[in-house]
Amino acid sequence: MSIDHAPPDISPVSSLPPSAAAPPRKEPELVPLAAAAGRRSRVPRWVRRTSGPLLLLALWQVLSGTGALPADILAAPGTIARVAVDLVADGSLPSAMAVSLQRVAVGLLLGLVVGVGLALVSGLFRVGEDLVDASVQMLRTVPFVGLIPLFIIWFGIGEAPKVAIITMGVMFPLYLNVYAGIRGVDAQLIEAGESLGLSRWGLVRHVVLPGALPGAMTGLRYSLGIAWLALVFAEQVNADAGIGYLMVQARDFLRTDVIVVCLIVYAFLGLLADFAVRTLERLLLQWRPTFTGR
Repeated sequence: MSIDHAPPDISPVSSLPPSAAAPPRKEPELVPLAAAAGRRSRVPRWVRRTSGPLLLLALWQVLSGTGALPADILAAPGTIARVAVDLVADGSLPSAMAVSLQRVAVGLLLGLVVGVGLALVSGLFRVGEDLVDASVQMLRTVPFVGLIPLFIIWFGIGEAPKVAIITMGVMFPLYLNVYAGIRGVDAQLIEAGESLGLSRWGLVRHVVLPGALPGAMTGLRYSLGIAWLALVFAEQVNADAGIGYLMVQARDFLRTDVIVVCLIVYAFLGLLADFAVRTLERLLLQWRPTFTGR
C-alpha cells in the first residue's frame, strides 16, 4: 500500500499577491559636506564676524551714555564719529593719511629689499649664512624703538629717521620667514629636480622659490603689522605732518576723541593692508590646498 505525500509549496515569492510582498529598501540620501555645513549654520558668516565688534560698540555707547565712562577718559562713539567727519571735511585727516601712507610705503619697500635680499644670500649659500645670519640675529634682538635717538643723530629730524625706523621693523620678520621657507624646502624635491636635469638656477627658480613663497607671504603679513607699529613711534618724534602728528596735538589739548579717531585710522589702514596681502596670497598660492576650517 502506497501513501502519497503532498509536495511542499516551493512557489517563488513573486507569486505572492502584491500586498504580501516585502517593501522595497530605501537608499540613504547622500548629503555633500558643504550642504551639511550650510545646514548646521544658517546665520551668514559676515553677520557672525561683525557681531562681536558691534556688541562691543554698543556696550561702549551704553557706558558713555550712563556716565560710567567719563568723556575725559574716553569719548563716546557718537562724539568720535562727529569728530571724524569734521577732520575729513577740513582736509586734515586725508592729508595726514597720505603722509603716513607714503612713509609706510617707502619703509616697507626698503625693508622688503633688504630683508629678502639677506634671506636669499643666507638661505641659498652656506658661505652667505656664515657671513650674514649671525649679524642679523644680533641686530634682531635690539629693539628698533631704542634706535630712535641714534637715527636722529645720524639722519637728523626729517623724514629719514622715520623711514629708517619702519625699515628696521619690517626687515627682520621678512628675513626670518623667507630664510625658514628656503631651508624648509623638501630635500626630495631638490633631488627630483636634479634628476630631471635642472641647473642650479633652475632649482632655485622652479623648486626653492615656490616652496619658500608661503613663508614669504607670512613674513609680509607680519611685516605690515610691525610697519604700522613702527609708524606710531616714528611719528611721535618731531613730526610736522601725519597721523602721529595729529595724535601729538590732540594729546597736548587732551582731545581723547581725536586720539581715538587716529587709532581707528591706524587700525583700518592695517586691516586694509592685511586684506591686500591675503588676496595676493590666494592668487599666488592657488596650487597649495589648505584647510579653511569647518
